[in-house]
Amino acid sequence: MHIGSKSIAVIAAIMVGCATVAPPASPLAGTRWQLVSIQSMDDAQGTVRPPEPARYTLEFGADGRVAVRLDCNRGSATWQAQPAAEAGPHRASGQLLMGPLAITGAMCPPDSLAPRLASSWPYVRSYLIEAGQLHLSLMADGGILSWAPAP
Repeated sequence: MHIGSKSIAVIAAIMVGCATVAPPASPLAGTRWQLVSIQSMDDAQGTVRPPEPARYTLEFGADGRVAVRLDCNRGSATWQAQPAAEAGPHRASGQLLMGPLAITGAMCPPDSLAPRLASSWPYVRSYLIEAGQLHLSLMADGGILSWAPAP
């Protein structure tokens, strides 16, 4: 069977029309962060800063998985980000959906922030990267988790 040049051109045009456009890469993909603070919207609770930020980390993989360290526990989950339209060179924001967190169950010290972070996990709704920090907002003004780039 011989395919003429016109047929090849038509097939190529159809193939191009069927191609899917990949969504834009998230500014979170490939980044690693350590906890700076947990800010409550309740003035009675205020802002909590971890004594050792490196004990609380997030690493967003380009594969849609996030690796987590919450003090003496390790875990992972899925993540999806929908960037907002108004992103700039030093600012990015958007919606962030975190899948269920699978985490080890080691007993951390009594002052650990691990239980508080783990219980906040399902309520993360959006992100803002500004001034070199990542801010994760919890639903219904539940608080803000602030992160700095991890070494």
